[in-house]
Amino acid sequence: MTEEQQPPHEPLPITPPPPPVERRRALAPPGRPAPPRERREPRRAEFRLAYPGLLATLWLALLVLVALDVYLISQRENYAKEIRRLRAGMTTVERRSADLALAANENHLKVMVALIRRQAQGDRVLHVSVEVDSGVMTLEQEGNVLREMPVRVAPERRVGVPPDTIMMPRPRGTRHVERLLTPDSVWTAPKWVYLDRHLPADSTPVKGTLGFGIVLDGGTVIYSDPPTGPLADTAYVMPGSVRAREADVKAIQANLKPGTSVYFY
Repeated sequence: MTEEQQPPHEPLPITPPPPPVERRRALAPPGRPAPPRERREPRRAEFRLAYPGLLATLWLALLVLVALDVYLISQRENYAKEIRRLRAGMTTVERRSADLALAANENHLKVMVALIRRQAQGDRVLHVSVEVDSGVMTLEQEGNVLREMPVRVAPERRVGVPPDTIMMPRPRGTRHVERLLTPDSVWTAPKWVYLDRHLPADSTPVKGTLGFGIVLDGGTVIYSDPPTGPLADTAYVMPGSVRAREADVKAIQANLKPGTSVYFY
C-alpha cells in the first residue's frame, strides 16, 4: 500500500480537565454522597501548634500585667482612703495649713529653679548648665552654647540600711568643680553605693571608678561609663549624680578647672 492509499489517522480524543471540588459536588449523581471538600487548618491553629511556648509566655505576661494594674489601683484606693481619714481628723485650720504648706513647697521649688536658670543665663564666664528634667547638659560662655550633651540624671532615691538611711534628691542649685578625673584617677565610691547595687562593700581605692569624671562640691559627680568598679553598669545612675557620654565629659574637661560653676535647674 502506497503512501497515498493509507487511510487518514483518526484524531486522538481530548480528555477534559477534572472539575474542581465545587463542580464535582454539583455534578455528583443523585443518591450518591458528594466528595468531601478540601479544607485547610486555620493559621491560628498552625501558629499555636508551632509556638506553644511563646503563646504560654505571652499569656503569662498578660496575666502579670493585669495583676499589677489591679494591685496599683487597689493601692491608690488605699492611699486615697488614708488621706481622707487623716484629713477628717484635722480641724479646719490644720487642713488649711497643710494645703498652704504643700502649695508653698511647690511654689518654692518653681521659684528656685527659675532663679537658678536666670543666674546661669546671666553668667558671662564659662560654666556648665544641667536641665535636670530635660536631661540636657550644656557648656556655655557669654550666653553662647558651646556644646550640648544628653545626660541621665538619677531620680530621687532613699539609700542606706534602715534606720540609717538618707534621701538622695536630684541635684538642684549651684555647684562648683572640685576635681577632674580620668580613667587613671582614683576615686572611692561611698559605701551606700555598694549596698544600693547589692555588691560586697570594698573600700580599696580603684583607678577608673568614675571613668572621665567631674567631682563637684557637696558630693555630686558628673561621670561617664567607667570601665570598672560598682558604677560599671550602663543601666545604673548613681543617686544624686549625672551620667553622660564619655566623649562629652572628656571634651568639656579640657575647658574646666576647679571653681568652675555648674548650675542645676
